[in-house]
Amino acid sequence: MNLPLLPTLSTSFIVLSAIFVAIGWVLIKKRRIEAHQRVMMTAAIFAILFFIIYMSRTIFVGNTAFGGPEDLKVFYTIFLIFHITLATIGAVFGIVTLYTGYKENYKKHRKLGPITSIIWFFTATTGVAVYLLLYVFYHGGETTSTIKAILGI
Repeated sequence: MNLPLLPTLSTSFIVLSAIFVAIGWVLIKKRRIEAHQRVMMTAAIFAILFFIIYMSRTIFVGNTAFGGPEDLKVFYTIFLIFHITLATIGAVFGIVTLYTGYKENYKKHRKLGPITSIIWFFTATTGVAVYLLLYVFYHGGETTSTIKAILGI
């Protein structure tokens, strides 16, 4: 099996991000605050690396169309929209949660943290599912870069 480098790398980063969020959750339950802070920053760095690779690939290489059976395409599209919506919400929650922790607004941080973590776990899980559907279970369809689509190059 020949897997594409950038999607595999970016998906790995989002999985690592979710793993570090889970570790951070365990650490805070054990009241290991400094370790929690370091681990959550590591999770954020992995999420940022994912985002940089994903956006760079989207802009310069493009998005890969679903290459599976035509009768599954509508279900894949609905699932993809759900994933993108969840990822966007998760990113916003993540930024706000990190910010409240950094600013030592622990009351708000304690409320947002568990919600953000759960959203992030679902985001990572659905992201892996999208990756598997595009590159493992089915061969990806056509890929067109955003620049080509906009400029017609």
